[in-house]
Amino acid sequence: MTFTGIPEAAFDFYDDLEADNSKTFWTEHRQTYDDSVRAPMTALGEALGGQFGEPKVFRPNRNLRFSPDKTPYKTHQGVFVKAAEATGWYVEVSAAGVMVAAGCYYADSAALKAIRAGIDSADGAELERIVGELTSHGWEFMGEELKTVPRGYSPDHPRIDLLRRKSMVLSTTYGFAPFVRTPELLDRVRSDWEAGRPLVEWIGDHLARG
Repeated sequence: MTFTGIPEAAFDFYDDLEADNSKTFWTEHRQTYDDSVRAPMTALGEALGGQFGEPKVFRPNRNLRFSPDKTPYKTHQGVFVKAAEATGWYVEVSAAGVMVAAGCYYADSAALKAIRAGIDSADGAELERIVGELTSHGWEFMGEELKTVPRGYSPDHPRIDLLRRKSMVLSTTYGFAPFVRTPELLDRVRSDWEAGRPLVEWIGDHLARG
């Protein structure tokens, strides 16, 4: 399938799903999800796959086993390309429009130790440069940040802000910019994922060392 953009019906679908997250609504609008959400997002992932890796199109159902929130469906559709454990590139459509991201969305204690060791080393200056370059172009940090100083580090550490991060994900939002409804979205995601490649590779390299 050739990617032609995200149709307006996808954003309307998620607006309505946020108002009525029920099996009844989903059953009645399943065809809209298949045609206007899953199909174009699958085509987008496949078009990017040759350059970045095999895409994973996430299931729409939420995992309810350990969540107090029992609403059955995710209010977004994500596509992820893995470069290392919990690390890679991401694109999402929701009622808020389209968003892309790159980095490590979850780090267990061993992974976090490896990333922090890299931040604390001479390599940390390169990560600081990468993050500075992305944020200067409007990217923002996502994820949890410690309010305290990580154990073993000084509050005066020159990269204490990076050391406080429990995940290392940066994102940029397109919202409802006109291009998201056109084939141009593919080029924009490709360009921004490429801009995020140094971050993904820095994290992947230090996870491998750990």
